Amino acid sequence: MERITAVDLRTFLSNNNVEHNLRRLIHQIAITCKYISSKINEANRKYAVSKNVSGEQQLELDKAADQIFIKRMECCAYVKQLASEEQDEIVSVLLPEQSNNAEYSITVDPLDGSSLIDVNLAVGSIIGIHKGELCLKNEHNLIAAMYVLYGPLTTLILSTGNGTHEFVLNPEGEFVLACENIKMKEKGNIYSIGGVKKEWTEKHKRYIEHLEDEGYKLRYSGGLVPDVNQILLKNGGLFTYPALINAKNGKLRLLFELQPLSFIIEQAGGAAIDGKNRILDIKPETLHQRSPIYIGSKHEVNLAKDYLM
Repeated sequence: MERITAVDLRTFLSNNNVEHNLRRLIHQIAITCKYISSKINEANRKYAVSKNVSGEQQLELDKAADQIFIKRMECCAYVKQLASEEQDEIVSVLLPEQSNNAEYSITVDPLDGSSLIDVNLAVGSIIGIHKGELCLKNEHNLIAAMYVLYGPLTTLILSTGNGTHEFVLNPEGEFVLACENIKMKEKGNIYSIGGVKKEWTEKHKRYIEHLEDEGYKLRYSGGLVPDVNQILLKNGGLFTYPALINAKNGKLRLLFELQPLSFIIEQAGGAAIDGKNRILDIKPETLHQRSPIYIGSKHEVNLAKDYLM
């Protein structure tokens, strides 16, 4: 992982010959996430002076983040459709007569892990950028993916299909390059795991016991974005939310969470499967389809496949 001098996001995209409208879209998404970061900070200040922190407040923050994305994307003449984890259906962000030349559609989980805000843990936004219209029951048309982590620092992880790169929001309000071409090791030594243990399948349980016997360290925050980010920036390991006895498809959503994260991890040299199949090869049947996930270093992912097949 190469450490280099700071380059802002716009310059980085231009230097790497990212197509003009795609550069503009990524820049707009980055600005959108700055607004969301401000909303989170505002919410945490309210929690700090309030004795009545409720789940309803967090739900309102989810809705606010969702509306910020929708309103910002309505300003993008090159975005045809938006699908949000907070919405039941795909949103056409442009009028039909305006959308003829729109090149892209996006999927977004506007604020993943919002239940962690009141205890001041990191949360994130996950975005997939698709060429043309969103395709259900077809192979994915992802051409870029990114997530933003709102933690002690606000960081943006991006791949346009040419490696995976980290940017940090600096005091001047610009995302600047921190790590270019992040590369994961073939094998890590940490794991992060979701799901209630008593609901694990026997095959999954034996797999986790194997990792523990090998000395893997458990590192789990309960937030998808920070936990995957940890695996990525520690250069190896595994995150999993498995199939459960009473939820064979797990908890996490394929289009909004798993495929964008898998795109990013694969570009860093890792892998992602549902236990058997490559996540990016799965053709979603429905907008909010769920799937199990094993994502991280190739050794851990291939070992999961051996246990689960």
